[in-house]
Amino acid sequence: MDDTGDDEALRPQQMLRLAELADAPVRTRGLVPEAVPVGPSASASASPEPESADEEALARREFARLLGEFRRTAVLVPFDDQGSLWTADFNGVRWICAFSDEEALARFADARGESTRAWTYQAILGARLLDVMVPLLPGPGGVALDAGSADGMVFPPVAGIVPDEVAVDLGGTETR
Repeated sequence: MDDTGDDEALRPQQMLRLAELADAPVRTRGLVPEAVPVGPSASASASPEPESADEEALARREFARLLGEFRRTAVLVPFDDQGSLWTADFNGVRWICAFSDEEALARFADARGESTRAWTYQAILGARLLDVMVPLLPGPGGVALDAGSADGMVFPPVAGIVPDEVAVDLGGTETR
């Protein structure tokens, strides 16, 4: 990927047969907190609401730290059969699927029953995904890191995460 921001930099550059990586141990490089699951059971197992203003402030600082780490980190983004970034629609939001490493991508492919096919992907900085790629999506969009795993995390289309011009208005919800 070059720094010019042109589309030539987003052509798939690597192909990988993921079947041999699917059983590899989990490595998250410190990006994903265990208390923020993503997946079918996420709402049932999400951490409880903070009990005090101090806990809420601490949770906000921790998320800000994780967001900063994500923005500085290159993550793997697979491409679909048409050569576009792999995305998923959920509740009216288009999510770019990104993975912390090849093993996480392999587990995703294995869960989909597609670990024997060749997957193309590219390493892209989290900041580029949030600031450049999300605004190109039709409608609201965000990034799902390690989608489908117990260690997954989402970066939703809200102010402070994606550019303000594509952020979803939360209808008067207070931000700090």
